[in-house]
Order: sequence, then C-alpha cells, then structure tokens
Amino acid sequence: MNTQHIWRIGLTGGIGSGKSTVAGMLAARGAAVIDADAISRNLTAPGGRAIAQISQVFGSHMVGADGAMDRPAMRALIVNHTDAKKQLESIIHPLVSLITAEQAQAALQSGQNCLLFDVPLLVESGERWRRQLDRVIVVDCDAPTQKQRVMARSGLAPEEIDGIIALQASRGQRLACADVVLFNQGLNLAELEAQVAQMAADFGL
Repeated sequence: MNTQHIWRIGLTGGIGSGKSTVAGMLAARGAAVIDADAISRNLTAPGGRAIAQISQVFGSHMVGADGAMDRPAMRALIVNHTDAKKQLESIIHPLVSLITAEQAQAALQSGQNCLLFDVPLLVESGERWRRQLDRVIVVDCDAPTQKQRVMARSGLAPEEIDGIIALQASRGQRLACADVVLFNQGLNLAELEAQVAQMAADFGL
C-alpha cells in the first residue's frame, strides 16, 4: 500500500513567464503534469469532445471543414458578444474538469505521488481550482520581460501581446494567490533549474 503523501500542485504564470519551461523541469523530476490548456485545445481540435456541443450552441459554421472549432470566428464573436464567452466557457470548463480528473486518476493509479496541474488561468478561475490544490506555484516576471519573450517566440505585434496580458489576471492578483513564487527574470536556464530543484525537494521530487 502506497502511504506517501500525494501532492496536488497548481502551476500558473502570465504569458511569457516561463511557466511551460518550469512544468517541463518538474516533469523531468517525476511530476505528472496535467496541462489544462492542452486539454482545452484538444476539446476544440478535430473530433474533440466539445465540437458537437459547439456546433449545436453556436451553429455548424463555427466548425471548420477540418472538424475543429473555427478559432478566428469564435474570437471575433466573443469580442462582440460577452454572452458568447460565457456560453463557450459553460461547454469547455466542465469538460476540462472531467478530463483533468480522469488524467489525475490515471496518474495516481500508475503510482505518481506528485500531480502538477498546469493552469494558465488558475487565478482567474477563482476558488474552482484553489479548492483542489495543496500549493500554488506562480512563475513571475515583470510585464516588459513577458512582452519581450512573447515577441521573440511568436512574432505577435506588441499591441496584440498587451491585449493578451490585459485579459489575464494582474501580476499582483497572481502573487496574492501564490504559496511559492519562482521569480524568473534575468536568470539563465541553469539558474532557473537550481530554483526549481530547491522547490521540488519540498514535494518529494
């Protein structure tokens, strides 16, 4: 019988904070990473579990010829209709919760003792996530650093990045929710790895 403590850890951070890099480092140390963003994307990909409902609620024109949700069309709709965002969330969120639970259960059954829930909008979702977690790790850096990193990797225009940052929780709101803060600014990968290693030891990794 496995009597080790099971850790349920939430990982979050703004766009360009380095959250995915930290998730990869923790995965390499044996954490089972459950990626809420990837689950959400898969739901609206060709043949995803949300496609039938999206077609039913928004009309078949919201599903492309490839069988995936038409993201640009949905984005345009959401910008102009706040109700559309709520409707989409009411389809996506319960499915994300369901699949997250399935993946967590599978990880526990395979003997994992540390579940890492990678949730970009953890802070924005209020108590929904917080209740399920032992600790929340926030990967933090300032907005100019976020912007610089996102421009370097994605080629998005500065105003587009500002728009994405504005839609996310503020830096202060994220830090207020953190049990552990990883300050990822001016660090090289080895220095970040050293911080992660120190923190990981607390979770038996």
